[in-house]
Amino acid sequence: MDPELEAFVPLFPQADFADPVGSRKLFAELSASVPVPDTSGMEVEDLAAPATASANAQDAPNAPDVPVRVYRPHGARAAVVWLHGGGHVMGDVRSEHPWATRLAATSGAVVLSVGYRLSPENPFPAALDDAYAVLTWAAANAARLGVDPARIAVAGHSAGGGIAAALALRARDEAGPAIRFQLLNQPQLDDRQETWSQRNFTDTPWVDRDKVAASWRHYLGGRPAGPYAAPARAEDLTGLPPAYIATAELCPNRDEDIDYALRLLRAGVSVELHQWPGTFHGSQAIVSADVSQRQNAELGAVLRRALAD
Repeated sequence: MDPELEAFVPLFPQADFADPVGSRKLFAELSASVPVPDTSGMEVEDLAAPATASANAQDAPNAPDVPVRVYRPHGARAAVVWLHGGGHVMGDVRSEHPWATRLAATSGAVVLSVGYRLSPENPFPAALDDAYAVLTWAAANAARLGVDPARIAVAGHSAGGGIAAALALRARDEAGPAIRFQLLNQPQLDDRQETWSQRNFTDTPWVDRDKVAASWRHYLGGRPAGPYAAPARAEDLTGLPPAYIATAELCPNRDEDIDYALRLLRAGVSVELHQWPGTFHGSQAIVSADVSQRQNAELGAVLRRALAD
């Protein structure tokens, strides 16, 4: 493990998802300890995307509008629909504020941080429907956002990375909004947990095999998983947008992410894959470490390059 990260491991709480409410409180406290970058170079606005923007709105007529915190750097002409991590159980636009701010500052793009509904109270497909509603709304309101509708990316971390991958699949299948690029950071893609890293990483910091399994139980709610819930189950990956996939060496998701990158490549999709040595799932939150600084900077740089004119 990277020595700068290892020094912080004893400070990470041994949390699981047995108590979702308690987990959310702990997650919010951890997020509050992360430094927030300067926002003077951007406008920050809280909006709500109508649930009716989702093509599946007829299946959920009582779905609430989706909270969205919009970060608009001066001169931005591209947009990123950003899905936070938290194992499908934790996180919202407030806890994601440090990361969404950093992503907007480093990418130069408008970042739409999505406050999707959480499990187990709202299992699949609620989070995906919320994300799709925001994607559809962003494309339809590109002029209002000041962005080019042909320069929209989907991106996410951990569970949010899995939702971003599912968004790309669904948009392709339903001829939905054009997605220029997908950025998947340590994504959660496969509920089967059959890879070497899923079977062997039983005591890795912050996220281990059991915590991933609990996340899937909450998200699926007892239903079988299809490709929109677990994108690794998709048989056809052709026609998807170019991708950047980042993995952490000591992360249960590592091998399924690498496998997904290879399958995308074999399907003719351009992929950049970065395996970060010495890191663990979510360790980029330790922003004082050199490797974390490089990880966080690279996310913005990749999006800036992918969304350029």
